[in-house]
Amino acid sequence: MVGFPLSVPKTLRQLSLITPVNMWPTRVSWWSAVTIAGVLLLCAPALRAQETNRAETFQSFKRALDNQDLGAAERLAKSLVELTELEFGADSRELVNPLTNWGTVAFREGRFPEAETRYQQAIKLLEGQRSGADRLLIRPLHGLGETWLATGRATEAVVVLRRAVDLSRNLDGLYNFDQLDLVDALIEGYVALGQTSEAEREHQFAYRTAETTYGKNDLRLIEPLDRYARWYESIGRYSTARGLHARALQLAEQLANEQALVGVPALRGLARTWFLEAVYGPEVESQSTAPQIAEGAGLISQQPSNRFNSDGERALQYALEIAKERAPENYRVQGELLTELGDWYLVSGNRKATDTYAEAWQTLEKSGEEALAPLKAPRLLVYRPPPLSTARLQPDNPEDYSLRTVELRCSVDTNGKVMDAQLVDEQATLPEATARSVVFALRRARYAPRLEAGLPVTTSDVSFNESLWLRVSKSDPPAATP
Repeated sequence: MVGFPLSVPKTLRQLSLITPVNMWPTRVSWWSAVTIAGVLLLCAPALRAQETNRAETFQSFKRALDNQDLGAAERLAKSLVELTELEFGADSRELVNPLTNWGTVAFREGRFPEAETRYQQAIKLLEGQRSGADRLLIRPLHGLGETWLATGRATEAVVVLRRAVDLSRNLDGLYNFDQLDLVDALIEGYVALGQTSEAEREHQFAYRTAETTYGKNDLRLIEPLDRYARWYESIGRYSTARGLHARALQLAEQLANEQALVGVPALRGLARTWFLEAVYGPEVESQSTAPQIAEGAGLISQQPSNRFNSDGERALQYALEIAKERAPENYRVQGELLTELGDWYLVSGNRKATDTYAEAWQTLEKSGEEALAPLKAPRLLVYRPPPLSTARLQPDNPEDYSLRTVELRCSVDTNGKVMDAQLVDEQATLPEATARSVVFALRRARYAPRLEAGLPVTTSDVSFNESLWLRVSKSDPPAATP
């Protein structure tokens, strides 16, 4: 018995669990049956030890991953695959999760080809089984979709992520909370492909899922509301976003103890929508698919305008009061609010900008050097992309265009205004009209100036990149679709 290979216990266990004794071949005597049963009893401790070893290896892997020790996590993930394969076989569905874990480590280390291979190995083990409706498929599909997103393959990513989301909803319910990470990745894919309506639909679905899970009056809705509102901000739907921020503020005021900090993100969001609307103009689209949400706190004027609305400044000042009263030692939040207030004053032409930036510097300095990092370089506040920018143009036939990223250089003065904007030398091959529009767009931009010891200073040689769609002429070779 001692000399049995490791595969024997598995074979004997399968014989005992799958084939009833009365169906064994007639030439297997009662003595042989007793012998086999004895082997099973002798091998049981080894099987239990093997299972214990796998469990301990998995716990060690999980700890290493949680501690960001990716080198140890990879070694343990590989060991876990080997142990599982030894116990269950190379084609067993028990390998799906270990392979997925191995792929996750490779993904986190930025080794995307290997991550893709591991995820696809896991998926292949399940393909064709149970008509593809297997819950084990969700994780490797998610990992493969994230990998393809990271490598610029949004079209393929959307296909597998859509499949994972559908599986989750079919198996665990339409509004199951576990699908939200999948939905976030799917939204990222839709945005990369310029499929705004699909992305909006999934954003609304994600919010409805959170609302179904928590109920309509729960402080845990504040974060989903903020995420949903930021989406509308990103596509220029400022009044729609403002309604969502107002709902979050309403929840904070009704459910939080006194004036808790949970309402501060909503106040910042309200101010941001007024800022963006003043800079880029009011929302054009009148019909919204956003949920009908009551306005709150009297911080929203009924008539939007293209000028800076004092409600935005008031929201930031109110948030700053809350931060100082409820978390006097939280200098980082206070400094960030002062920075946003300084940005508001700078772009709106208020002379209080310099003093507010100085106060923001002094406040953030109390949180350490890291908190000051954003103020030590110019920050882009206002920028209208040129017509051929990928931010504005969504070509119906991408194969008729080539994607090109151009670099510009400029200086930013103490008021955040752009000076000496120009394309770098190697970008001079752009068509003349395109080059002019790109340079003109940067000249009209507005930055927050770099600060030194809290005071604005001029910054030279500021780099700026713009991605453009350039039409391919008939004589040019066809460009690869990005």
